[in-house]
Order: sequence, then C-alpha cells, then structure tokens
Amino acid sequence: MTDEARGDMIDRAWRELVATARRTAAEGLVAGTSGNVSVRVGDTVLATPSGVPYDRLGPGDAVGVDLDGTRVLGRLAPTSELPLHLAVYRATPARAVVHTHAVHATAVSTLVTELPPVHYMAAALGGPPRVAPYAPYGTAELARRTVRALRGRTACLLGNHGTVALGDTLDQAFDRTVQLEWMCRVWLAAASVPGRTPRLLDAAQLADTADRLRGYGQDPPGER
Repeated sequence: MTDEARGDMIDRAWRELVATARRTAAEGLVAGTSGNVSVRVGDTVLATPSGVPYDRLGPGDAVGVDLDGTRVLGRLAPTSELPLHLAVYRATPARAVVHTHAVHATAVSTLVTELPPVHYMAAALGGPPRVAPYAPYGTAELARRTVRALRGRTACLLGNHGTVALGDTLDQAFDRTVQLEWMCRVWLAAASVPGRTPRLLDAAQLADTADRLRGYGQDPPGER
C-alpha cells in the first residue's frame, strides 16, 4: 500500500470515528467528554483525544498510536482509557471499540454480575453481557477485567462505570452499544414492578436465536 493510500484510509477512519463519537453524545450515551471511541487501521489505533468535546474535533485532531501505545500520529493526548482499548485489540479480532457511560447500563452494572437475559437479542452479543468488576478508570487492572468479561462476548458492562462494545466496524460497535443500553433499560423496567420477577430466557432459547441470527439481514450487492 502506498503512503498516499494509507493516508486516505486513516483520514476516512478518523472521520468515521468522530461521527461515531458524536452519535454517542447525540443518543445520550455519554455526558460531556466522558466515554471514548477507537478504530484499528492495520497496526495503528485511532482514538478520541482526552478531554476534548466531540463537536470540536476536526481533521487535524487525529490521534493514533501503535499497539504498544506509542504515539504515531497527532499532537493531542489520547483518551485516558487507551490501556483498555489496546488490551481489547490485542486480545480480540475487533476493529472498533465504543465505550460509554450509558445511564441504564451503568445502573445495571451496580446491581448484578451479569445482565439477566430478558430479551433474545442477548444472543447477538454472544450471550448475556457480563459485568467487569470495578477498577479505576484508565488502569491496567480495568483493562484486564474488561478483557475477561468480553470472553465469548461482543459487549460487556463495566462495574459502576459504563459499557464497552466491539465490532468489525464502528457502526457495528455503536449498534451493539445501543442494543446493550436498551436491554438494560428493559430489565430495569421489568424488575421495578412490585411483587413481580422478570421472566428470563434459558440457554436453549438464546442458542436458537443465535442460530437464527446467522442468516439475518441482506446479502451484499451482487451476492443476492
């Protein structure tokens, strides 16, 4: 790949990253400069910078590091959660990571060790999302606990903190974040009814959904 082609790829990925970060704010999944987004382009990880409002980010604000965390692009400091993002990329085939402080998901993270399977879309995340036990933000311990919680899953909750979702693309990681937040909201609503306990799905029902989801959606153009 030529340097020009790689530069074009980086520029395009950065634009998509900024758009995704702004979507997290527009959807109420973050407040202020909380949360962060990253995308992997080859061995370079582009990430939102620390403490910069998403609506102020422009083409010249791109921040990139290698998989060891050494800066290779930009002048701004990357997100304080960079250790978490890099740990996920080293441990999984993910190409994008979205981390938010979504309200309902954060509330659920204080109540359970795993989101109860109140809806079949838990299967789309690999199974009921686990809660990574609390660790201070930006620490190697939080990164380790997150990677453990993500085993066999494409999203998890961070105890007393928020959410992490992975994807092959930024759109997929964002969609999984939204789905996780919605399921947390459903469970909280059902669990709040006095004298009633939410009816949960069992492993066989989730496995059936997982099988069905493998054929879900449209074939790419030219393959229909």
